[in-house]
Amino acid sequence: MAIEVRIPTILRSYTGGAKVVEGAGDTLADLLNDLDSRHGGLRGRLITEAGTLHRFVNVYVNDEDVRFLGALDAKLSDGDSVTILPAVAGGAFGFAAAAAISSHSVSSQSAVAAVARDAVAVR
Repeated sequence: MAIEVRIPTILRSYTGGAKVVEGAGDTLADLLNDLDSRHGGLRGRLITEAGTLHRFVNVYVNDEDVRFLGALDAKLSDGDSVTILPAVAGGAFGFAAAAAISSHSVSSQSAVAAVARDAVAVR
């Protein structure tokens, strides 16, 4: 089963620079596991330790938000198109800040304080 997956710029280092990759799976969770087997580390940027989609990641199946389709249990079919997008929010750095924070062993309180401090400095 071939499913086309569009990769945002910030995650293309995991796909060798590819904007679009193909994967397989009956559900979004299966697809992400398949993609991680081909592009190691990609799943870890999308899924929390609790096994849910990160808040700062939006995933669409055929232009429908997966949060309304069952999240990781969203059913997929051959020929579907999956788009991964970093969430856009007012404030500092969004996806990049969260990725940077998760890659360092920093307490969440000090990380939030640092991002808030940097956001104020940017204004």
